[in-house]
Amino acid sequence: MASSTVTSSRPDRPPRPNLAFRRLRGRRSPAEFAAAVRRAAREIGEQVSCDARYIGRVEAGEIRCPNYAYERVFLHMFPGRTLADLGFAPRSSVRGRGARAAAAEPPSAPTPRPELATPETERVYEPYDTQDPYDTHFNYEESDVLRRAFMTGGGATVAAASLGPFGLAFDASAAERPPGRVGSKEAGALEDAVRRIRLLDDRHGADGLYRRAAGPLRAAYALLDAGATRQATADRLYSGAGELAISVGWLAHDSGRFEDARSHYAEALATARMTGDAALEAHAFCNTAFLARDAGRPREALRAAQAAQRIARPLGSDRLMSLLALREAGGWAGLSDPTGCRQALTRAHALFQRGPSDADPEWMSFYGEAELEALEAQCWSTLGDWPRAARHARRAAELQDPHFSRNIALYTAELADDLARGGSPDEAAAAGMRVLDLLDQVQSSRIRTMLAGTARVLLPHRRAPEVSDFLERHAAVPRAV
Repeated sequence: MASSTVTSSRPDRPPRPNLAFRRLRGRRSPAEFAAAVRRAAREIGEQVSCDARYIGRVEAGEIRCPNYAYERVFLHMFPGRTLADLGFAPRSSVRGRGARAAAAEPPSAPTPRPELATPETERVYEPYDTQDPYDTHFNYEESDVLRRAFMTGGGATVAAASLGPFGLAFDASAAERPPGRVGSKEAGALEDAVRRIRLLDDRHGADGLYRRAAGPLRAAYALLDAGATRQATADRLYSGAGELAISVGWLAHDSGRFEDARSHYAEALATARMTGDAALEAHAFCNTAFLARDAGRPREALRAAQAAQRIARPLGSDRLMSLLALREAGGWAGLSDPTGCRQALTRAHALFQRGPSDADPEWMSFYGEAELEALEAQCWSTLGDWPRAARHARRAAELQDPHFSRNIALYTAELADDLARGGSPDEAAAAGMRVLDLLDQVQSSRIRTMLAGTARVLLPHRRAPEVSDFLERHAAVPRAV
């Protein structure tokens, strides 16, 4: 058995589950609780990209003490309680000597960069994913820990790749280190890169992210080439690399680079099959089905969605099966088969109503009632039932969490197009105006393409004042480069 490259002054001990934190979650699923954490963060002006995996790691005891941003959020959520009441260890017990001295400061005070003073401290990893990398006030502590976590132990192969836009920086000195096998820190940093890309896509859209995501993907496969210290770590690396390939594929997909997206999805699918990772394979097929539908290959979309359902059924996630049924419905709609589409939609709704569970994949945090309504709207739109499509698109936009600017813009663009094609030009123009209001925050070729199509449909109605205003403003929008 390969030994770890990180030494410690004491033998490894399994983490102790955080039962106090688990009790506070109650009957909510990890994804639902993560959403509540994000809402609480926004209430106090914090930015945390909390998801189901983070909640799971806290409850499993892998995160013994949260970073300062999460601490402020948790104490806001549960007033009157201390970190100890929430089941966390004192900060001084999980940090090095430098941080122990700083632990006496209040959480709101600026904190110095921590020194990795002891082997024990070096083994501790917290997901420092609380800052938007586009924020000029990016936290020094977080960026430094992420840089070390990803670059140490990786050797020259890892030094060749940069994750700068996602909070990880190139470390030229790493190229001078002797080659080494990677461990859990690198796997954790890779998983964080996936979370960061998803978070930024939700906020800003894909166009500004796709080219910058090539570095993280190269780094992920460089880590695989370097080898891992343990099989469990190798499994995490392969899974993380596959999920990153899907995330980068989605950025290509959403920015109109369909062939690039197809290649990335195929890469993830190959990784999943090579390692026998059914969850990753189902995810790759899910995105492949969506891409095939958008690329005008409905039969391929149908086959991919059905394959995904066969693979995902043993995983036990009703929400995943619901999403895959919607992917199948999209394929049937593209084949102009309303009966097949309705049957798949009925299954999707029935599975969704069973509620979330711990088996739901982390990447599905976007899939709620709003997304269900939006995907159904797309099916009816493909079938030419514009009034029904508009009803579902309107409901999707109303249900969407305001935090996800891209999805609000997408659903509203769908609504505008359905209204325009359904004979309601004034309402379509008003919806189009709302999308234009969001374009300074969202960069998505998909949304711009939809809006351009709506503008073409509305041209015969340009004498109406509302439509004229929309067309004039749309024409003034700079074209994406």
